[in-house]
Amino acid sequence: MTKAKNLGIWMDHSSAHIMEFTMDPIESKTIESKFTHEVKEHSLGKGENLMHNKEQHQQSEYYKKLGEVIKNYDEVILFGPTSAKAELFNILKEDHLFAKIKIEIKQTDRMTENQQHAFVRDYFSKS
Repeated sequence: MTKAKNLGIWMDHSSAHIMEFTMDPIESKTIESKFTHEVKEHSLGKGENLMHNKEQHQQSEYYKKLGEVIKNYDEVILFGPTSAKAELFNILKEDHLFAKIKIEIKQTDRMTENQQHAFVRDYFSKS
């Protein structure tokens, strides 16, 4: 992705749909968390403590990957149905590398890809 101004990310704890706002049709890229339901079941079988450690480690990796994408933008909207966007926002807020990036979070429901694109288009068209 090239250096552009605006980025929308619809996310939950398992995946993030990354949409660069341009005048062209918006394209989505997806970043998946490695902490899947199968991994959770497998880890839980070995003990709850192990499962939580594995979950935290893999969530941290997932948020780090998203941070790598976000640092190339000036304005970012994080939206989705879970607390994942707030968790990512809090991590980014602590890091001085993201101080100049305007990041906002919005609570939304599950959305189709077209609804996500429309949300990003509407959000950035207003600003």
